[in-house]
Amino acid sequence: MVRPFGVKRGNKKRKEKYDAEIEEGEHEQEPQPKHLKGDGVSRGEEAENQEKQSEEAEDDVVHQLEGIPLEPVQSQGSKNIGATFVLEKATLEVAKVGKTYQILNSDDHANFLKRNGRNPADYRPDIVHQALLAILDSPLNKAGKVRAVYVRTERGVLFEVKPHVRIPRTYKRFSGIMLQLLQKLSITAAGKREKLLRVIKNPVTQYLPVSARRIGFSHSSEKLVEMQDYVAAIGDDTPLVFVVGAMAHGKIETEYTDDFISISNYPLSAACCINIIWDALRKHLKFI
Repeated sequence: MVRPFGVKRGNKKRKEKYDAEIEEGEHEQEPQPKHLKGDGVSRGEEAENQEKQSEEAEDDVVHQLEGIPLEPVQSQGSKNIGATFVLEKATLEVAKVGKTYQILNSDDHANFLKRNGRNPADYRPDIVHQALLAILDSPLNKAGKVRAVYVRTERGVLFEVKPHVRIPRTYKRFSGIMLQLLQKLSITAAGKREKLLRVIKNPVTQYLPVSARRIGFSHSSEKLVEMQDYVAAIGDDTPLVFVVGAMAHGKIETEYTDDFISISNYPLSAACCINIIWDALRKHLKFI
């Protein structure tokens, strides 16, 4: 009875000694940085270095996007047919959270925002994401009827989104694209020199058609209209600019809009408002 106990105990000792030798060998093989004097790199620092390298590699990939082909623009009797969209007051703010820069949002950074005296409900970058998808995925855009898309952030940064860009479907990927755009000021197409997204100078009015009808939208407007009838009354010879708020609450306050309308008795999200707009244009231009 004593013998097996002794064997078991001896095996345990040899195993511990063997494990210790492996750990010592691993520490000897780890490179020592020049700025440290005789100290090895800790596992935490090594993990951080690997994470940083992977983030840099991901940034290089994120910096390039692929576009989607569009159908050729079909003339409907007027060269002015087409729509320009301006998304105002988008909450796209970059901040350093921990050791990385991120686009602030109410879900992931609620505690960070509260510690800095901010209301998490105000940080909704997902709204502009949904609004861009509603514009770029619409039949109106795929038929070549969207002239341009502009986004202005809450802090006044203005950037252009090409109508043929394919915006990422997931918010996480979209957030990475927006981070790269605000840091590098442009995003180029994969394998091409074309800038699909780029930060441009204010004001946005210098990029809008000269004779355009600039229409702002808000549930608080006293002018309630049926969107299809409203578009039909303007006529085909006038280019249209639609200004939609991309924030959680409040209303847009712009000086460049010619009209300020409401298209529903109920408060609508930016994406829902845009869907009503392009559907009214589609019916007016008579295409499916």
